[in-house]
Amino acid sequence: MNVQVSPGKEADLDALTEIYNHYIRATPITFDVTPITPVERRPWLLSHPEDGPHRLLVARAPGPSGGILGYATSSPFRAKAAYSTSVETSIYLAPGAGGRGVGTSLYEALFTTLESEDVHRAYAGVTLPNEPSIRIHRRFGFRQVGVYEQVGRKFGVYHDVAWFEKRLR
Repeated sequence: MNVQVSPGKEADLDALTEIYNHYIRATPITFDVTPITPVERRPWLLSHPEDGPHRLLVARAPGPSGGILGYATSSPFRAKAAYSTSVETSIYLAPGAGGRGVGTSLYEALFTTLESEDVHRAYAGVTLPNEPSIRIHRRFGFRQVGVYEQVGRKFGVYHDVAWFEKRLR
């Protein structure tokens, strides 16, 4: 599918929050358990400027409506200064947008932007089971480096999280 990928903007906040809330309500993919409001989500959006290693890229459908199909981020891996050259990446797609190349377009654009940044490693945590996420991370050169077993409980069930690492540069 031909999509337009560009930096996320404040005008996208409602749609981005709606996509994320879908995963909160319906899946164990995020361990957040209470839906959030756009006001609560705004600091997250502002923490991803249009330059630097921490990015938010949005995929829009082609055409005048340009509905948001998903987003990808690179965020701080950990708060301590020594981790500054590592990022944690993620992709969230709107319901029904999977399997159409949207995630691939987002990650291609994200890793292209990171090429010019001082980023040494990218990490991704994948709640198991999630074969589509594992597949795209492996396609982009991530390798599994570990599993946190039963690390989170959602919907009354404990879930494992697999950790993936991608070497950059």
